[in-house]
Amino acid sequence: MDESTPLSRLTDRKRAAVIEAAIDEFRASGFDATSMDRIAARASVSKRTVYNHFPSKDALFAAILQQLWDASAGGEAPGYRADQPLRPQLLALLTQKLRLLNDDAFMSLARVAIAAGIHSPERARDMVARIGEREEGLTVWIRAAAADGRLQTRDPAFAAQQLQGLVKGFAFWPQVTMGQPPLTTDEQKKVAESSADMFLACYAANSSDRN
Repeated sequence: MDESTPLSRLTDRKRAAVIEAAIDEFRASGFDATSMDRIAARASVSKRTVYNHFPSKDALFAAILQQLWDASAGGEAPGYRADQPLRPQLLALLTQKLRLLNDDAFMSLARVAIAAGIHSPERARDMVARIGEREEGLTVWIRAAAADGRLQTRDPAFAAQQLQGLVKGFAFWPQVTMGQPPLTTDEQKKVAESSADMFLACYAANSSDRN
């Protein structure tokens, strides 16, 4: 009998408890006021257990953002398909992103991250870099479409950042900085479609891929 299975399950439960407690603490108190001691107490585990899973508060916060991304976005970003039109592929990518940006927990923690970054530019750069790693799927898709000759761009990362900016200008920054309500389903659809159309009008190599 494999005796490691119950131990692995216990470890997984403790890790999940730490993450859940950390989410509550970060949302309630902000980044700077939250301590590993408070997280451990809320999770009913030892401080050593918390550090066994996460070497620092920054690493724990990054893990939370990644978990929220995975849960809200529904897994990995769709890959490029050479046999499919570009517009529906791009809409699938943008719809996935908009689902994340409409997640209350993710947006709440994004506010915590931004507030924390104001007092620590180094921490802000690190958090932005970690979140950027999770946005790499769009860059990969653009790079593949460009390599296939269907998009005209020499800088896929720049093109991806432009597209991210179109979406976040409606579905992220107004909500994070000005407290505007999250987009409705119809509003998300409008943002996804208009952003995709603007992007393809600029970058699509063939007129057939602009519709």
